[in-house]
Amino acid sequence: MDLEKVFHMKGGQGETSYSQNSSLQKKAADKVKHITSKNIGDMFIETKPKSLGIADLGCSSGPNTLSIIKELVHTIEKASRTIRQPVPELRVYLNDLPTNDFNTIFQALPDLHKELKKGRNRDDPPVYIAGYPGTFYGRLFPDNCLHFVYSSNSLHWLSKVPPGIYNEKGESVNKQSVYISEKSPAVVSEAYFEQFQEDLSLFLRSRSEELVSGGRMVLILLGRSGSNHVDRGNSFFWEILGRSLAILVTQGEIEEEKLDSYEVHFYAPSKEELEEEVRKEGSFKVEQFEMFEIEKDSGNCSSYGTAVAKTVRSIQESMVAHHFGEAILDKLFDQYGKLVDEELAKEDIKSITMVLVLTKL
Repeated sequence: MDLEKVFHMKGGQGETSYSQNSSLQKKAADKVKHITSKNIGDMFIETKPKSLGIADLGCSSGPNTLSIIKELVHTIEKASRTIRQPVPELRVYLNDLPTNDFNTIFQALPDLHKELKKGRNRDDPPVYIAGYPGTFYGRLFPDNCLHFVYSSNSLHWLSKVPPGIYNEKGESVNKQSVYISEKSPAVVSEAYFEQFQEDLSLFLRSRSEELVSGGRMVLILLGRSGSNHVDRGNSFFWEILGRSLAILVTQGEIEEEKLDSYEVHFYAPSKEELEEEVRKEGSFKVEQFEMFEIEKDSGNCSSYGTAVAKTVRSIQESMVAHHFGEAILDKLFDQYGKLVDEELAKEDIKSITMVLVLTKL
């Protein structure tokens, strides 16, 4: 069975939305594929381990997960032949939150193993693949068991909504906004930045214990190009979600109190903020930093706004439904798509993606 088909057997509303998100994630991964391949290859040539540990943090459950594994395995095999070293034993750990659909991944593994065997020598050691549920904001693996860490479109998600945005009554001070906006008090951006610092520091500290010296990480995440938290970049897409919810308030679809209490656990860092946290933690050297914009593409959708709405829905649907109820979902994201197209007609919205390559000292 084709691996791609395995991930589309479940059907339902979630599939359309997830497929759109999966497509955009693949574009980001493909954009930096040469960076990922070069760094895992260089790491292997430099360290020459007999048993090599790879972790995909925030792996999700779509076809991208296994295509990345195939790419990494083939790169290591090619590097082994180049330096005339035996192919190492490969240990691949797939990590995401416990709510991730690991069963879908596991159902596709027999077909993946068949594909991996093509072109391999009979005496090459096997590729071991395991699921590791849990948050990457903390320890996941034993000491010094990893050589390469890959994470795509995950690190911009915070471990929680920053507690600093709530007053002594437990009410959000970020009224009418779901993220940092022009209407937000200064304490809101400060709280989000502090939560980002705390989370990234814990992430780096945890990985520094798990990676061997010389091990590398390729981290792909959404960010921003300047110092201003409020720009026409990734933060602006959350601004549009807030506006869309506000329109539903005026239409009587949701209560204003519900909007005032809804916040996202997201943060788009700047290059300087990322590099400063790496410097402060002290376990890693920045090997490479790239910043780029994914080309706008409406795919099979009627407009780019509709495509963005499907992507945001795939990410936020369960949280929006839990907070506001499922009844508003179609109206909300129809409105969202319209607003994106209206804003693009006025001025471009640039979604910035970053790739950060780190080496363990």
